[in-house]
Amino acid sequence: MRSFRSLMAEQVLLPIIQAETVEQGVQVAKAMRAGGIHLVEVVLRTEASLQAMIAIKKAFPDMIVGAGTVVCTDSLKRAINAGADFIVTPAITPSLGAQLAECGVPVLPGVANVADILTAREFGFKELKLFPASLAGGAKFIAAMSGLFSDTYFCPTGGVNQANKADYLSLGNCFAVGGTWVADTKWVAANEWHKVTQACQQVGV
Repeated sequence: MRSFRSLMAEQVLLPIIQAETVEQGVQVAKAMRAGGIHLVEVVLRTEASLQAMIAIKKAFPDMIVGAGTVVCTDSLKRAINAGADFIVTPAITPSLGAQLAECGVPVLPGVANVADILTAREFGFKELKLFPASLAGGAKFIAAMSGLFSDTYFCPTGGVNQANKADYLSLGNCFAVGGTWVADTKWVAANEWHKVTQACQQVGV
C-alpha cells in the first residue's frame, strides 16, 4: 500500500472540501486544481458528500480524491465503495484502527495525544493527522513528538491557516497542513472560485 506522503508528493496542503451540493464540490475542486492542487479531501459531513466525491473523480481523473470525517464502519464502507483514493479520520479507536488497517487504501488517522499515537502505531500507522491541532498542542506538540517517535510524521488540521502554516511546515516531522481556509464558505457561497484558486497558490503547493 502506498504511503500517504507519497500520495501528497510535493503538495504541502491537504485541502478540505465540504460540499453542500455535488456541483459545489466539483466547482471547489476545479478551483483548487487551477491553483496547483492534485489531491483533495472531501469530508463526509453533508448529504451530498459521497456523490460530490464521485463526481470530482469523474470530472478530474488526474486528481487524487479521498474521504474525510470517516468515523465508523458504515462511513468507512461507504467511502471505500464510492471509490475513495484515501481515508482520513478525526480520531482512532482500537476497533476503527483494525478496520482502517484492512481497508486497502492509504489512511491518515486522527490523533490528539500520545495515547492516540500509540494506538495508531499499533495498527502500523506512522503518518497521522493531529486534530484539532490548535487545541492539541499545535506545532509545539508536533515538535515534541519528534523525540519520542522519530519515524512518525504529522499533518495538522483544525486551527491551521495561512498565517500559522509556516510554524508547522518548518518542522521536520510535519509533511503537510490541512484546512478549510482555502475554500472559505463566503467565497463558495458567492461563487468566487478565483479566490479559492489564489488561496491555494499562496500556500506554495
